[in-house]
Amino acid sequence: MRFKEDTYTAVPLWSQYRDQFPVTERLIYLNHAAVAPLCRAASDAMKRLADDACLYGSYHYSDWVDAYQALRVAAARLIHAQPEEIAIVKNTSEGIATIALGIDWRPGDKVIGFEEEFPANYYPWQRLESQGVRVEWLSTSDPLERIEEVCRGARLLSISFVQYLSGFRTDLNAIGEICRRHNCFFFVDAIQGLGAFPIHVEAAHIDALAADGHKWMLGPEGCGILYVRKSRQDEIEPVEFGYTNVAATDYSVRDTTLRGDASRYEPGTLNTIGIFGLRAALEFILEVGVEHIAPQVQSIADQIAEGAVRKGYELLGTRTPQSGSGIVSIRKSNQDARALFKHLKEQGIVVAPRSGWIRTSPHFYISPEDVDRFLSVLP
Repeated sequence: MRFKEDTYTAVPLWSQYRDQFPVTERLIYLNHAAVAPLCRAASDAMKRLADDACLYGSYHYSDWVDAYQALRVAAARLIHAQPEEIAIVKNTSEGIATIALGIDWRPGDKVIGFEEEFPANYYPWQRLESQGVRVEWLSTSDPLERIEEVCRGARLLSISFVQYLSGFRTDLNAIGEICRRHNCFFFVDAIQGLGAFPIHVEAAHIDALAADGHKWMLGPEGCGILYVRKSRQDEIEPVEFGYTNVAATDYSVRDTTLRGDASRYEPGTLNTIGIFGLRAALEFILEVGVEHIAPQVQSIADQIAEGAVRKGYELLGTRTPQSGSGIVSIRKSNQDARALFKHLKEQGIVVAPRSGWIRTSPHFYISPEDVDRFLSVLP
């Protein structure tokens, strides 16, 4: 399905792959920051697994095991890691909790968090305060100099790649360099950017990263990835323990030595059908190329932002080529966001009401004409 490189300049990316998203036949879907529609590849893979399990049970179990490893390989390629650094988790929250609860915290340790975070990347760090851990809260608008100042003596810094409401895209390389200089564990909640914008865990000195598959990675709910740098795995104990955390494969052996890779964080039976779907989705994204997806997502979101401003809407935050993402949140004074959400839904346009804002989040297959239609419907 891969097109030649020069095709990208001749045919718009959204046009090349639009047939891989049947949702476009029914809706204008601007809600990938909530739950994305499955790409065709993910849907087909899950259907095949469901049919096979119905007809054969676990007769083809070896194919399931191959799919687990294939997902780790695809996820590793996506973030420039190694497959042995990838664990399969239920969701981003589980990945964050694995890090937050798995570290041997000591009273007086300092964690850096950010006020604007989604609760999944806020509550786990906040709860550490009951163990005597000091959490210093910054704002994503704080300059790098302020982050560096606070990072001195910190044990861990946690931030989202893309903020869930403002859409602010973090300069991971800059913050990672700060963390490296101060020997501070660098954790990234990547759910609102992974699949739409590139992440290079080595270049950014990221120690751990979590992301669910059901947003920008175009996969199903209930299946995500947790990256833990190989050199950091012995610092993080599994918080859930079952038969698959250990290296022993003989069930009569009572040796609890952990597996030698990130699969030590997988405590039991995995979400096989979700893994089939997420593997297919990631392989599809890798085929298209995140380097091609990112500028298209940025462009289509810019079109929304500029068109909304022309109609008198306020933008949350400031978009720049460096900090913009696929998320654009808008509002107008004296306008009820939920009423507008309902109005748009009745027109077949899917967005999300969030904290008084209308949050839009288009992916790369959304056309400029789709956005024009959305803008024409905005009151």
